[in-house]
This record gives sequence, structure tokens and C-alpha cells, in this order.
Amino acid sequence: MSTPEQPPTEIQEGPLPKHAQLRIILEEYCRNELSPGDPLPGERALEETYRVSRITVRRAIGDLVAQGKLRRVRGKGTFVAPSPLVSKLQLASFSEEMQAQGVVASSSILLAERAPAPQEVAEYFGTPPHTEHIHLRRLRLGDAQPYAVDDGWYNGELVPDLLEHDLQASVYEVLDKRYNLGITKAEQTVTAVNAGATVAPLLEVPANRALLRIVRYAQSHGTRVEYCASVYRTDRYSLHTQVLRNLEG
Repeated sequence: MSTPEQPPTEIQEGPLPKHAQLRIILEEYCRNELSPGDPLPGERALEETYRVSRITVRRAIGDLVAQGKLRRVRGKGTFVAPSPLVSKLQLASFSEEMQAQGVVASSSILLAERAPAPQEVAEYFGTPPHTEHIHLRRLRLGDAQPYAVDDGWYNGELVPDLLEHDLQASVYEVLDKRYNLGITKAEQTVTAVNAGATVAPLLEVPANRALLRIVRYAQSHGTRVEYCASVYRTDRYSLHTQVLRNLEG
């Protein structure tokens, strides 16, 4: 991948540090000339093109990596990061949200078992303590990059053989087509958490990086089907909502 023949902006001494000037230039270059997944030119090429030091180049790239606009792959280089997935808080599965934004969704199953559910899950399903339900933990990917970890529980009394189906794609599709339990209503609670020692390497973020945690309580025509706690990378997933005010009366 070559650099632009002419730098969009000349980097000079001034009130804005050189690394900040270069960061702006590289951000514009990535946005206008490259696509997610494309490699960034090497550090030496950037030094020669913009006539700056290696320290300046590394500082500018480091800032863009921290902002989630670039990602480093050890031994391969630096690449344009995927665009953040924006959820409009509509009732859709992760796979449907990704598809709507032109991103290829996939999953890696981390845990699939039938086990006694935690108290909060059992209470939501309305079953006695220690009742076994379906426990499914998955790493959710977009264009092969980690976006989220889902830790879901499914009502074992309604879907006792759920684990016998292919769950790497959309569980909601399986619930709908195999059990006639299409999700029709859900409540979500959104909080912020820090990435722990288990989640951080799965999402490829530093320990204690802020994550978005969403707990979803999903129903099918009034029947409680799913309890799912998900954690998302904040640089790859955001929430959008519209708030209305009723001025009548």
C-alpha cells in the first residue's frame, strides 16, 4: 500500500504538535482512501512522505489505535479498524444488526452446557432454584473482528434440546423456526464495566478497558425465553436512541 503522492497538509512547527497534525492527516487518509481491513503504510514510508521523525509517526498511530480507528496486528502491521456498529435499540439479533450495516457476523462458542442457573436467571424464568437451563457463551465477531461476548441463558423447560442445533449463527432464528418462540419483546439494562482478565483477551483489549454491558430479558408472546448479559467493545459498538416528549395536556 503506497502513501499519497502529495501530503494533504504540510506539517510544520506551530501551536498544534506535529504528531497531532499527522494524526489528522492519517485519519483523513484512512477515511477517504482506505477501507476497513486495509493496511496502513509502514512507519518508514510515513516518515519519508511527511518528513517527520519515527517518534512522531508512532505517536500519531498510537493515538488512532487508542481511538479505535486503527488496529495493530503483531507481526503483520497496522490496519484500518472496522466501523463501529450502531444499534438503534430495535428488537433485532446481533446477526441482524450486523447484516443491516453490511458487516459479516459470526460466532465462536466458548461454552455450551445444561447447568443450574444463577438465582437471577431462575427468578426471571420463574423456576425453582438450581433448576437446570441452557447456558451458552459466545464470542461475537464482525468481519472476523471481536465485538462482544454474550453470556446467555435459555429456558430449559421450553428448549430442552437447544444445544443440538447450530448456534454459531443466530439463536433467535433457531428459537423461531425450531420452537415457534420468536422473540417479540425485550427489556434491556445498559451499564459500563471494566474488562476483566477473562474477557479482555477475548475482545483483544487491555485489562480494565471500559466496556458496554447490556443485560437483555427477552420474551416470546409473554413467555420468558432468554436472559443474556453481553459486553461490547465501545470502539466497535454504540447505542442510538430517540427520545420523545409528549406536550399534550
